[in-house]
Amino acid sequence: MARKSKFPMTMTQKILAAHAGLEHVSVGQFIEADLDVVLANDITGPVAIREFEKMGRKKVFDRAKVVLVPDHFTPNKDIKSAEQAKELRAFAKAQKLTNYFEIGEMGIEHALLPEQGLVTAGDVVIGADSHTCTYGALGAFSTGIGSTDMAAGMATGKAWFKVPSAIKFELTGKPGKWVSGKDVILHIIGMIGVDGALYRSMEFTGAGVAHLTMDDRFAMANMAIEAGAKNGIFPVDDKTREYIRTHRSARSKLMKKSARVYHADENAEYEKTYTIDLSAVKPTVSLPHLPENTKPAERAGRVKIDQVVIGSCTNGRLEDMAVAAKIFKGKKITDGVRCIIIPGTQQVYLDCVKNGWAEIFIKAGAVFSTPTCGPCLGGHMGVLAAGEKAVSTTNRNFIGRMGHVDSEVYLASPAVAAASAVTGRITDPGKL
Repeated sequence: MARKSKFPMTMTQKILAAHAGLEHVSVGQFIEADLDVVLANDITGPVAIREFEKMGRKKVFDRAKVVLVPDHFTPNKDIKSAEQAKELRAFAKAQKLTNYFEIGEMGIEHALLPEQGLVTAGDVVIGADSHTCTYGALGAFSTGIGSTDMAAGMATGKAWFKVPSAIKFELTGKPGKWVSGKDVILHIIGMIGVDGALYRSMEFTGAGVAHLTMDDRFAMANMAIEAGAKNGIFPVDDKTREYIRTHRSARSKLMKKSARVYHADENAEYEKTYTIDLSAVKPTVSLPHLPENTKPAERAGRVKIDQVVIGSCTNGRLEDMAVAAKIFKGKKITDGVRCIIIPGTQQVYLDCVKNGWAEIFIKAGAVFSTPTCGPCLGGHMGVLAAGEKAVSTTNRNFIGRMGHVDSEVYLASPAVAAASAVTGRITDPGKL
């Protein structure tokens, strides 16, 4: 439990102190911390590999803790993406990495690593992808870095950090029907802005946390970066422990690490504290061209849309698929709307098939894809043309994010996205 301390620290600060071998750290302090996971994908990985080789290193610091996941252009969309994946594949083979995931066991990296048990409570994780902050849902410190820092991490198992200050988000109440973690984090970003937590730790706490599922928490931690945060983090509770217990794999056991639970001190210092009543949050949409441009879905103007995407590292998990299936069951996607549904991992894909959801999606008129990040970054599997509008469960909607610079992206939860696909306009699922 939290306690008062002579040198009070937040949850994030405690994790960083432990990994730096220090009794305590203070805001703004520069530290060198040991790493539990070093992650890269098919866009950032090749650059890191080349930098690693320039350093003259022959071996990575730990072949179980360096994780490579080609997911952005998988299956490869063109020759260049095929060459990038080939580079990752060759490096993984040469280094005998135990955690390389591709065709057959592929997945979107930030959905895949928790599912495989490769990240656990108390870890320090760096990833050459900005949404590495996802793992804060498990009570880990995880943050995105550049490919050069990735190379150094692969070589040494260490990274430099500036200890962040923190903002506390005290969650109260219980979310209403159709309200998910995606709605909550969009609501928060709408409150504080895209730079409202710049280089700060977003620490979620309060009685309301108990009413959030793990998938809710993954979505919220995932989008901490959209408020400029260094990381987002949740306390470790019974739901977290149960998730960690049930998501152990043969691969994760090779990492030879266990969960370590840290609690913020009772007198820990926060720059600001916000109280969020979850029962007051409504299904929320982020309008173009910034995640902070939010409105309740019922007041978003029922914008006519051309495409819906349900998936990504934010919302490609099993609960997201379940919500979409519930809305689509017995319904048809309206004429003129392309709906693309992308499960986050092969396991989620299989579960969709076993639960009959894949059939529901296809009969409703959707495309049901193998796991990929493709449409989120305007890469493939759903690139937008000029003038087109999309409702997407992805995490960014700046100009040109999903295709042509004259296209528009509206960020939303799976429930809002599915309801909008049925009506052809931005729709609150409670009004369907």
